[in-house]
Amino acid sequence: MSFYDELQKLDWEEVTHSISNKTEADVRRALSADRLGLEDFKALISPAAEPFLREMAVKAEQLTVKRYGRTIQMYVPLYLSNHCSNFCVYCGFNCLNQINRVKLDVPQIMDEIAVLKDWGYKHILLVSGESPHLTPAAYYEEVVRTVRPHFSQVSLEVQPLQAEEYAKLVEAGVSFVCVYQETYHEGAYPKYHPKGLKANFRYRLETPERCAEAGIRKVGIGALLGLEDWRTDAFFTALHLNYLERYHWRTKYSISLPRLRPHIGEFEPKDPINDRQMAQLICAYRLFDPEVDISLSTREGSAFRDMAMHIGVTSMSAGSSTEPGGYAKPKKELEQFEINDARSVSEMAEAICAEGYQPVWKDWDIWL
Repeated sequence: MSFYDELQKLDWEEVTHSISNKTEADVRRALSADRLGLEDFKALISPAAEPFLREMAVKAEQLTVKRYGRTIQMYVPLYLSNHCSNFCVYCGFNCLNQINRVKLDVPQIMDEIAVLKDWGYKHILLVSGESPHLTPAAYYEEVVRTVRPHFSQVSLEVQPLQAEEYAKLVEAGVSFVCVYQETYHEGAYPKYHPKGLKANFRYRLETPERCAEAGIRKVGIGALLGLEDWRTDAFFTALHLNYLERYHWRTKYSISLPRLRPHIGEFEPKDPINDRQMAQLICAYRLFDPEVDISLSTREGSAFRDMAMHIGVTSMSAGSSTEPGGYAKPKKELEQFEINDARSVSEMAEAICAEGYQPVWKDWDIWL
């Protein structure tokens, strides 16, 4: 049994209808509960909860400070390759897009590392397009062993792998793996991922479980907000988190909330989520799970990210590039999507301090 089997028990349209039918009384009940269930989460992401955003924000901040203090964990993505065998209609790395393709070798990676170390980063997220032939697990293992001596935490966001491959990456030094389902709507999934490895909905969905079984310390999940009804995808993300925490409780978890950003191509979001709704969702996740790490990248604008520190976000990037080699030798035409918060690392650190929080560059070291 896996989370896929759990998913088959629920109907997407029925969940959407259930969320939209939540009432003010349901919201008040959720806000007064000590421990929230999935029905409470539905209430907090429903339209009925919109007038309660201030109350949700106050409670979310209290829970976050109690668990994490006034800190923001800093990380930086390092894009290794934009080669991709997938046909994702919303992504700049889509294999049909006519862009220059790059795969970094070890000397190029060391050039990137030199810049990131100079900025003060200790947590690096290795990111790549999904091309199993050009960037197989063995390539990532080599890269991890290259960067590991320079960082206290090495994370990975690449194509889904087998459990035994994750186990080798754990041995090499990986502690955190991010794998996003994009949408939990199995019926709609193929129109966004028509071909390639990513077209296999179930294999991708079960990746967090393989990570946990392989000994990955922390796993990040999430949906790409805007592909389908954002509230329904948010519910299934919460359901997924709940399942993982029950059956793979030794592993810690993170949720990311990426919104679709401009990229090469013409795809438009089906269900855009605005800033107020985004804030509501962050608060709902924090109230639902006070322990979970909530990450917000430079996809979001500076004003929104500054505000989000106060309602539940605990991890952020800064100075990010979404192109391979983009730190040492920027070439904008290689990027996956446009970033929205262009502040430098030092500017972001100053902004965090100005909000009354402390940027944390080295939270822990997996080798201690």
